[in-house]
Amino acid sequence: MNLRSGRLKGKMSNDAAVFTSSLEFDRRIFKADILCNQAHTTMLKNQGIISPQDADRILAALNELQIEGICALDMDPSVEDIHMAVENYVTAKIGESAGFMHTGKSRNDQVATDLRLALKEEIEEILTDLLKCIQIILDKAYDHRETVMVGYTHLQHAQPTTFAHYILSYAQALKRDYERLKDAYKRVDMSPLGSAALTTTSFPINREMTRELLGFNQLLENSIDAVSSRDFMAETVFSLVLLTSTLSKICEEMILWSTYEFGMIEISNKFSSTSSIMPQKKNPDVAEVARAKTAAVQGELMTILTILKSLPQSYNRDLQEVTPHMWNAVDTSHLMLNITREMLFTAEFKQERGKELAQGNFSTATELADLMVREKNLPFRIAHQIVGRTVTKALDNGIKPKEIDTQFLDEISLELIGKPLKLNEELVKKALDPYNVIKTRKIIGGPSPEVVKEAISKLRDFIEFESK
Repeated sequence: MNLRSGRLKGKMSNDAAVFTSSLEFDRRIFKADILCNQAHTTMLKNQGIISPQDADRILAALNELQIEGICALDMDPSVEDIHMAVENYVTAKIGESAGFMHTGKSRNDQVATDLRLALKEEIEEILTDLLKCIQIILDKAYDHRETVMVGYTHLQHAQPTTFAHYILSYAQALKRDYERLKDAYKRVDMSPLGSAALTTTSFPINREMTRELLGFNQLLENSIDAVSSRDFMAETVFSLVLLTSTLSKICEEMILWSTYEFGMIEISNKFSSTSSIMPQKKNPDVAEVARAKTAAVQGELMTILTILKSLPQSYNRDLQEVTPHMWNAVDTSHLMLNITREMLFTAEFKQERGKELAQGNFSTATELADLMVREKNLPFRIAHQIVGRTVTKALDNGIKPKEIDTQFLDEISLELIGKPLKLNEELVKKALDPYNVIKTRKIIGGPSPEVVKEAISKLRDFIEFESK
């Protein structure tokens, strides 16, 4: 069927047809388009708007197409889009009565419905894989509850923690990414079908019936808004931008930690490459590419927002151009999630190196200051000054943290406050021991093994609840 023949004379030029065609990325909504037509036709039959005979013939043809697949369609650019390709297929099967399929329906509400149906499915898959990613982190964290490492601020040694505590920070960030995407799903899960071009139709259609047949939770209640709203796309991609930002941070730290200088993890060979000239190299190429792809997802969001920012209300063909950017963001994010999950799962943590770094550069200094506050009732700022001077003097003289004793501390305190501290030697040694410091951090969210175990349990409860 030539859609132009009623109003327009002649054909669109080949270049213009290719330029405006959406067929290439419409492949993503092929299944959704059949479902949309099936639901609409079923509703038309139920409402007595078209005859049962015509409806049944249309539905039979759509069922055949569902079995044959998209290869059965004429995908020439002159067809314009998937909706006309499907309608042309049904027309070829049953003749002009196929046109009843479009009664009370426009391509405007049809494409909006198709996109929401297809995007719902994609989001559901990403959410499932996000839970798998969090589960893998929890399993790894459980095995490393007592594996000591140093935590960083400003990329400088800060305080001792455990590998479990550290990667649980990833799990918590991914949990928020999950919740954010799940919340965006609510705005996707709304049916525009029945809005027609922009003002619904005079046929007595039943929008609630098609909503239920298609599995949408709500109706979009203004027909103009229904055909023109693409904020659900922007919100979904925004959620994916934050997800990929979390994944990029994970990749960045895997890259850093796998260097010779850090030496804290070994990335699996499955996710590494070597140099074309330097045979000793093991490069974290996959993590680097994943890190870079985050920028592509961010770019897709900016493109979508720029297209949407100045459109007049109701349908404009510009909206067609949002779709490929959304799908690219969805695909890139989903692939990046699964790749990062597997890299993290297969990475080996170097326990001895983690312990060495935690012991080697005064990461326990805060606990030493806290000891002075507790035992000698010093104001924290005074204790901070004493410990700061202690670290400076120790570094200048090549003294290691484990070599600090009460005599050394008394010399510093005499210099700064005019009297010795006379701290208990055993307490000083404990304050300078990374593992002992970790065990004392029993506050909610802290690194002590028992607190970490409880945090893991809570996250597992979350996964179990969300998986139901």
